[in-house]
Amino acid sequence: MTIAPAEALCTFIDRSPTPFHVCRTVAAELEAAGYRQLREADAWPVTPGRFFVVRGGSLVAWSTDSAQSPSDAFRVVGGHTDSPNLRLKQHHDLAPEGLGVVALEPYGGAWLNSWLDRDLGIAGRLALRDGSEVLVHVDEPVLRVPQLAIHLSAERKVDLDPQRHLNAIWSTSPGTFLELVADRAGVDRRDVLGFELMTHDTAPSRLTGASGELVSAPRLDNQATCFAGTRALLAAEPVAGVRPVLALFDHEEVGSTSERGAQSDLLLTVLERIVLGAGGSRDDLHRAIAASVCASGDMAHATHPNHAERHEPLHHITIGGGPVLKLHPNLRYATDAAGAAHFARACEQAGVPLQRYEHRADLPCGSTIGPLSAARTGMLTVDVGAPQLAMHSAREVMGAADVDPYARALSAFLSPA
Repeated sequence: MTIAPAEALCTFIDRSPTPFHVCRTVAAELEAAGYRQLREADAWPVTPGRFFVVRGGSLVAWSTDSAQSPSDAFRVVGGHTDSPNLRLKQHHDLAPEGLGVVALEPYGGAWLNSWLDRDLGIAGRLALRDGSEVLVHVDEPVLRVPQLAIHLSAERKVDLDPQRHLNAIWSTSPGTFLELVADRAGVDRRDVLGFELMTHDTAPSRLTGASGELVSAPRLDNQATCFAGTRALLAAEPVAGVRPVLALFDHEEVGSTSERGAQSDLLLTVLERIVLGAGGSRDDLHRAIAASVCASGDMAHATHPNHAERHEPLHHITIGGGPVLKLHPNLRYATDAAGAAHFARACEQAGVPLQRYEHRADLPCGSTIGPLSAARTGMLTVDVGAPQLAMHSAREVMGAADVDPYARALSAFLSPA
């Protein structure tokens, strides 16, 4: 088993506690490989090259080095940068029982019990008076949401109320928590006019198991795809007439309806500007979209050894078994027969095994950016992922041996033989 990619994934995750930090981490890797960041408000180059744009917590990168015509097809690997967590309320300072407490609220479908009794840091972005933004990453155990003692619960369990039971202790005396954050960011609290701040588990990501066979980390859903997608783009072989694209969206966990989510104009606008920059027309854009394919990458449910009955009996997914093709007849995933064939060929090309996942018909199924971006762009889309356990927990787990095959399959998808 090659563990280097899994170790690199751990480093990637620890550098990226928020969607904004994911974009910064990916941007640094792209720039090191010769990609250049463009501003959406500027005129874009009309010559071939490798570029990327960042819109908040979303990023789109592409290469036109192998382009031959404005109507050349795009090959897109999509994913999302956000993960369920606890986020700081706008008015958050509390002082119950003489303690310094901050008010938190869930973002997305966080598995709330998993956030209790953990050493939590705080990270995100601050919008300043002068119009600039600063990223902050307090990777210290400054927050803790304490569990109720078992002796105080007659039922020996607690049903968590997201309004009352998720506030975090940060001091033994009341204070202004944002002053601590601003100080760590090196800015004056009075200059902070806006903020998006979220908690994260400060325990480092690491390889676990008897021989390091498992990756224990926060935010595997969906930073494992952000990592694999970035590696795929950088490793993709040039193919004449194919333009590889990496599209990483924020806000998937809350429906993708924002200026930077998968339901926004971000991807379609970037693709249109690529076509127009190459001297093409709107007709060339529509021709390019019609010939394009998107792999919507999101993590997949491995079959849980303690809860195998919660899985479709004929579709068990194995940790270490390779990338996963995700299908759902009611379109919670976008995969159809044509899209499935594209990804199956990519796995064959990469020399990796392929697993096929369907959800139990008697359980509600989560969704991805796949159906949303497919409807927004009109692009043939296939939903794929890598197997993991404990999805939406503060701490998740996947197989170390699945990291590299996932990236290789996505890279083959971007550079079809």
